[in-house]
Amino acid sequence: MKQNRSGVTENISVSMPSDLVSELRSRTGRRGLSGYVTEAVRHQLAMDGLAEIVAAHEEEHGALTEREIEAARRELFGDENTERGAA
Repeated sequence: MKQNRSGVTENISVSMPSDLVSELRSRTGRRGLSGYVTEAVRHQLAMDGLAEIVAAHEEEHGALTEREIEAARRELFGDENTERGAA
């Protein structure tokens, strides 16, 4: 493990399809790859946590209504995205 500006880091090995790695490198360069993957993992963990919260809520209260979903979209993304149904 090593220390950097954002805390302690650990080198890991991850296997990915070659075409995916090529696309990532073309977008990020070699030095930006770790940061890009780190942010992608952070995002996925946040989405997993949100899914767990929704599942727990629905288990206790039943399925979310369209009105509740739209209110959550407005809260998270602002009014401009709710008209188009964007998430």
